[in-house]
Amino acid sequence: MSNIKIDVLKDGPFIVDNLPKLSNSKGSSLEIDDKIALCRCGASKNKPFCDGSHKDVGFSGERESNSSLNKERAYEGKEITIHDNRTICCHAGECVSNLGSVFDVNNDPWINPDKATVEEVKSVIKKCPSGALSYSINDAQTRNFERSAEITIDKNGPYNVVGNIKIDVSDELQPPAKEHYSLCRCGASKNKPYCDGSHADISFVDKDN
Repeated sequence: MSNIKIDVLKDGPFIVDNLPKLSNSKGSSLEIDDKIALCRCGASKNKPFCDGSHKDVGFSGERESNSSLNKERAYEGKEITIHDNRTICCHAGECVSNLGSVFDVNNDPWINPDKATVEEVKSVIKKCPSGALSYSINDAQTRNFERSAEITIDKNGPYNVVGNIKIDVSDELQPPAKEHYSLCRCGASKNKPYCDGSHADISFVDKDN
């Protein structure tokens, strides 16, 4: 649906139009209307929905980082090249947890594409919720995948968006992977509206989602 979109209200919630599916971290679909307001300050007592708490806590939606979102480093392998964009990473850890032979933070460089099969690398990159990881084969880069439009609420973490849902932000803040990205909902990210892993730093807890 081309009319699915996310508006980012200044110092307020995400306004989402025509979203076909919103799922919690348990995989259950939540009942939603054609237009919903999702909390991004982290203080709502009605999470994931906004209850106006952003006004009470003085939430600022300003991005504190000035790093470009389009900042990648390429790690070349014999058959596949992995591209890593630290600026947009939400630190979900899917790469390290699922393919530690390739993604090993104790090594320098920390990515070695030749430590697994091409299909294993491709599979793990598809699991990266933020779009920080992509890959190239024969100089053809793959960032996006074919998935139905959906927002999933990560447990004590961000909103993970898939399915080419347009987000209404300036050109320089458009997500590098148009098909998937992770949005901050704890209120602490310095890379708003995107998640930068700060939910872990502030021990953000959402018992219901």
